[in-house]
Amino acid sequence: MTGTVALAAEFAFIILVAIGLGYAARLTGQPVLVGYIFTGLIIGPAVFGLVTETELIDTMSELGLGFLLFLVGLQLRFEDIREIFRPIVNLTVLGTVAQTALALSVAWLLGFQPTEVLVLGLASVFGATPVIVKVLQDNDQLDTLPGRIDIGVLILQNIYLVVLLAILSSDSLESPVEILTSVGFVLVFMVLIAVFSYVAARYVLPRLFTEIAGDREVLFIVGVAWAFLFIAASDQLGLSIEMGAFIAGISLAQVPQSTQLSEEIRPITDFFMLVFFTSIGLQLTAEHLLAYWREAVIASVVLMVANFVVMAALIYREQFTLETSFIGSLNMVQVSEFSLVLGALALTQGFVDEGILGYLSLVAIITMSASTYLLNYNYRLYAIAEPYLERFKREGESDDELVARRDHAVIIGHDEITRDVLPLLREEYGEVVIIDRNPGDAEYLYDEGYDLIRGDFKFSELRAEAKLERAAFALSTSVEVDVNKTLLEATRDDAIVFAEADQIDDAFELYDRGADFVIHSTVLTQDMIEEQLRTYFTDPDSFEAVRERDYGRMHWGEPNE
Repeated sequence: MTGTVALAAEFAFIILVAIGLGYAARLTGQPVLVGYIFTGLIIGPAVFGLVTETELIDTMSELGLGFLLFLVGLQLRFEDIREIFRPIVNLTVLGTVAQTALALSVAWLLGFQPTEVLVLGLASVFGATPVIVKVLQDNDQLDTLPGRIDIGVLILQNIYLVVLLAILSSDSLESPVEILTSVGFVLVFMVLIAVFSYVAARYVLPRLFTEIAGDREVLFIVGVAWAFLFIAASDQLGLSIEMGAFIAGISLAQVPQSTQLSEEIRPITDFFMLVFFTSIGLQLTAEHLLAYWREAVIASVVLMVANFVVMAALIYREQFTLETSFIGSLNMVQVSEFSLVLGALALTQGFVDEGILGYLSLVAIITMSASTYLLNYNYRLYAIAEPYLERFKREGESDDELVARRDHAVIIGHDEITRDVLPLLREEYGEVVIIDRNPGDAEYLYDEGYDLIRGDFKFSELRAEAKLERAAFALSTSVEVDVNKTLLEATRDDAIVFAEADQIDDAFELYDRGADFVIHSTVLTQDMIEEQLRTYFTDPDSFEAVRERDYGRMHWGEPNE
């Protein structure tokens, strides 16, 4: 019992320190992952030696890696890159080859041993998916052309990552037969599991998630169960659980409720990620962390500059503009957290020692920290660099690659009332986006071509997906005051906002907060009764026509054309 209590206390101590340093990292504009790595370094043998790795931490960190890849898979929807899929394939293939060659050359020139050169070369070619997606989302750049290019490259890079995990899971990197056997087995498994995922995502998951979308607890349980189903299948087949988790995430990403699901599952994923990246720091002593610090600094600078130049040239080669090429490549210069994933696996397999993991940790920390600022100021940096890049522009090339502000309409909550106004809003604004946890006539909305986002409006991810901050018009049929306050805070100042309230005090508060019109059922009913009475007294024929129309709509549920 004493050992159990001590283990629990130690684990709680790790969590508290990681939360504190993660918060500090966020305040300074850094990824929280950097704070977690520093947690392991500070409380581990590298600095104070307060905590050593335990079996519990090892197990939880392995699950952390699995859930990290599951969450990454959840964010990768193929429809987001369908229009530019061919150039993205070219970019990923050529970029991966060029960046791997660069990383191998840098590692060789820095004097590492052949096996170490191979591991470092393979581990240094990935963009930091959580960092890139989060910063682009915060800066409203996910739907820009550079943002979509980056997301497409990340999707294909993560598939490549799964193959590399299989390679490093081999018993020997010096046996081509062993490597080819592992990769072949993985590819066969990926094809089989991909077919299963496709069938499930196409025919099973949409119907299942439509039934449970309104119940957050059930949605969470089903999502986690789906991840563990694939994790268990991978484990039984002798493959990495990370691969199973990643494919599980991709299959769920294709269903309409994927955004809500990723938000529901994020807390447990964040917890496991905290443990995983803290465990990276716990594996390193000061000696191992600083064993190659000069090499790490040199490699960080060289790889960031070289990766930028390579990706910019390749994007421009695919006939994108100079601005798109500059922004898209600047977003992808970092060596990501997956270098630590591959480094930790190579260490476990005995291919490299702790010093190599320390080197990769320093490179990841340096490049992710620097790239966060590059991502935040990417368009400003382009404005500074543009005069010097003019000579590279093609004739007639446009300077502005930002997607134009789209004056679309957003509806929160869909019912019979909002169904009637959809044609009018489409005629006025062109695009109508509907957010609802469980719309009763989803099939009708899809058939009519409306953009339906399933989930709870309270999740910021859903609001971002609906591009609420760009909407010209927003209508909320929710009477929850907090929902409508959030709506008014999230829309731009010149947007027209209609909200609903069931209490007169709530209506006054929404008006005070900037609502253009507050739908209050009592007032509307009062006005309509007065209007209908006037019609009845002054024009009975017209009143009869209105009565027949309303009777038909109530009886058949037909929309008002």
